[in-house]
Amino acid sequence: MADQDQVVEIPLLLENVLRFSINQARDRMLEGEVIEPFTALAVGDTLFFEVQEGNTPDERFAAARKTVANAKGARTYGFCYDGFIDTDMGQTDAIIAQGGMPGEPYGHAIGLIYRVDKEGNLKFHNEPIYVGPCQNYMLTLESIVGEMPKESAETPAEADTAESAEDAAQEE
Repeated sequence: MADQDQVVEIPLLLENVLRFSINQARDRMLEGEVIEPFTALAVGDTLFFEVQEGNTPDERFAAARKTVANAKGARTYGFCYDGFIDTDMGQTDAIIAQGGMPGEPYGHAIGLIYRVDKEGNLKFHNEPIYVGPCQNYMLTLESIVGEMPKESAETPAEADTAESAEDAAQEE
């Protein structure tokens, strides 16, 4: 999980899709539904939802990756699911939405923490928190302006590690 004092700028369209996805999942949970992992693809001014089928989390992530990687013309995506976040107090339940934009080297994940009280009622935090950078399933898609992405590490941390290794190698 990211340092909560850290300021992270998420592109506005992506942030809106991630927040909308989390709100949709939260509303369904409050109605007593089980959350099936789903993607939300922004194509033009329309948001298309698709449940990601699979018997295991790995199969559902693979289905989401395939759906998003083939979404030519999409401006951004979100992949939303019921999961957990590691916090200073241990693991806690959260609705997680992760997503990215065409050609960007990495995506972003946010999560809405919730608890279930003794009576079985759901208690959600008011606002999602930034979970961290994540793999961008749209990395290889052309951006809206038609530029192909540069090859890059999956996350900023990996990019920093790779740059540090290059710097150390050059110094030798």
